[in-house]
Amino acid sequence: MSIQKTAVVQDAYEHLLHAEQTKKSVTPLTDLYPSLTVHEAYQVQLKAIDQKVKAGQKIVGKKIGLTSFAMQELLGVDQPDYGHLLDSMSVPNKGSIAVDSLFEPKVEGEIAFVLNKDLKGPNVTAEDVLAATESIIPSLEIVDSRILNWKIKLQDTVADNASCGLYVLGNEKFAVNGLELTKIEMNLYKNGELMNKGTGADVLGHPATCVAWLANKLSEYNVILKAEEVILSGALSAAVVAQKGDVFTAEFSELGKVEVSFR
Repeated sequence: MSIQKTAVVQDAYEHLLHAEQTKKSVTPLTDLYPSLTVHEAYQVQLKAIDQKVKAGQKIVGKKIGLTSFAMQELLGVDQPDYGHLLDSMSVPNKGSIAVDSLFEPKVEGEIAFVLNKDLKGPNVTAEDVLAATESIIPSLEIVDSRILNWKIKLQDTVADNASCGLYVLGNEKFAVNGLELTKIEMNLYKNGELMNKGTGADVLGHPATCVAWLANKLSEYNVILKAEEVILSGALSAAVVAQKGDVFTAEFSELGKVEVSFR
């Protein structure tokens, strides 16, 4: 990477870091750096994660975003993106989140994979993913953006760790054998009201296909999916805005419920 490009990555990293430190949303990176590439945006993300790890946080998994064709069309892209899960992002099932600790949170229901084998691209298949899966867990992802009013393009969300804020896992783990992941149905409720629904088939046709994509994409950066990591495979329906006092529940056929509240 050229000196000029390295400077852009550093400036973009500091721009997002300033938002995090001040808890004030910032101008989109794509407005400040119109020529910012997706590859450079991932360098921004990796720099931020590396700094957090050096400060004592631990990488515990990955998240996949933009797995629905509707979201891809909205941002004008033809592929998903990914971010890192840190131990500091985990919220217990039925836990409570302070809205003031976030920017503009939204909630999604997802199928999470827990691996028992490493997965290394570039030729990982959905079958490889299923063979390397220790268990399936229902989950909620609280997506969040340091970019003002969610005015994001692909480069913005990638640099911002794929807009990942926090995540919640259900209490019970399920063996992947015997589950038809494409047929799992999810209903997302906000304060008891059904907001939307989706199925496992709504993420690239199969959740394991999403995880395979991730393993193959990560190989471009010499990163592998590691045993024991949690992989959020993508939102089964649209994200719903969260505000103080809200309670979100995702009900999954065969997988049970997962819940979180905001205070």
